[in-house]
Amino acid sequence: MSTMRLDIVTPERKVFSEDVEMVITRAAEGEIGILPRHAPFVSPLGITAVRIKKDGEERLAAVSGGFMEVRPDTVTILAEAAEMSDEIDVERALAAKKRAEERLSQAHRDDIDFKRAELALRRAMNRLQVVNHGGQ
Repeated sequence: MSTMRLDIVTPERKVFSEDVEMVITRAAEGEIGILPRHAPFVSPLGITAVRIKKDGEERLAAVSGGFMEVRPDTVTILAEAAEMSDEIDVERALAAKKRAEERLSQAHRDDIDFKRAELALRRAMNRLQVVNHGGQ
């Protein structure tokens, strides 16, 4: 089967860089599957999982915002933050989820930034979903 290069990069490091058979993620246009020789395009990414298919196996990465550039032989994801499923600290993600839920439950408090808490909850939930499905 033909392959393409997938690079997942954050400001701090290169998270993933390998030849893969398919990339599946949720772009601004909706769920998209990318195969080698895909038409070029660029799309923003939100808080989402990236499914990576290679050698009949699937790996997952948690991505928190950024952009995806697709070219016929390369997919580049420039992310604000990204982790492969086997890198995710479950205890830290659970603690972040709990903190965000506590902030959101305090609706009567004016000093809580609800949008930030909402985004923190979405990031924590995405990381937990990726780690829970990463072994498939």
